[in-house]
Amino acid sequence: MSDAKSNPNTTLVIGAGELGMAVIRALSERGLTEEGSLTVLLAPQPDSTTAILLDMGVEIVRIDLATATEDALADIFALFPTVICCTGFVGGPGTQRKITAAVLKAGVERYVPWQFGVDYDVVGRGSGQQVFDEQSDVRDMLRAQSATRWTIISTGMFTSFLFEPAFGVVDLEKGVVHALGSWQNRLTVTTPEDIGRLTAAILAHEPRLDDKVVYVAGDTFSYTGLADMVERHLGRPVERILWDMDKLRSEAAAHPEDGMRKYHLGFARDTGVAWDKESTFNVAQGIAVTDVPAWLAQIRGR
Repeated sequence: MSDAKSNPNTTLVIGAGELGMAVIRALSERGLTEEGSLTVLLAPQPDSTTAILLDMGVEIVRIDLATATEDALADIFALFPTVICCTGFVGGPGTQRKITAAVLKAGVERYVPWQFGVDYDVVGRGSGQQVFDEQSDVRDMLRAQSATRWTIISTGMFTSFLFEPAFGVVDLEKGVVHALGSWQNRLTVTTPEDIGRLTAAILAHEPRLDDKVVYVAGDTFSYTGLADMVERHLGRPVERILWDMDKLRSEAAAHPEDGMRKYHLGFARDTGVAWDKESTFNVAQGIAVTDVPAWLAQIRGR
């Protein structure tokens, strides 16, 4: 990898989880692996994705993000003109700040940070979800410099996460939908597969979308609209339960170590967690994406 920067298309993807694999596959479809110019950074222990990545022609570099120093990460990042961070907070608090600091120290030409979520400029700090505060810090770090070009891709919540039983907002088996804060509050969601394809398209776009926040959306809806979609999917009425702000705040205060309750509070907003689909990159470019009814139809067929 010592000559990676001799190829201006050389890209490092940090992480190969659900989102990382989606991004890698999308970049692979654009021919990057055929050029031998796609590398993924993984934890030291080989796992089930190793063979898949090698079969795809993806190179692998290993380091522990939780214990690695900023300098050690910068030494790796310096080999790549483009770095895409597809790993979240598995390394613990401060991981995203450390990765970003290493990217800037390394002089990476183009960086896509782990900002695949809400609009942190609008949400700001003090939302009740500490990881949101760290994301605001990352934006401040990027905007305070001009050597590294960056592109933030706002995707909303992963579509699958909205229906996670542990998240508790939708219970498809029991036919229950909870609204966070208000039935009029809205959410934007996008599938990881679509995020991967859209990330690849955004990186390939001319003119380049440097130093911008780019919005994408698989679907945007109110909680009332969500309940309606679940009813149509199930073919029967659903129970609609409002978790108002008083309840969400008291639950988060009573269970300070419960990450899901913090997420409930963080997403119980009328701004920053949703944007009109009509104003997104995917609509402007005519790129088809999976909305909630289509996603529900897919899981029915599994």
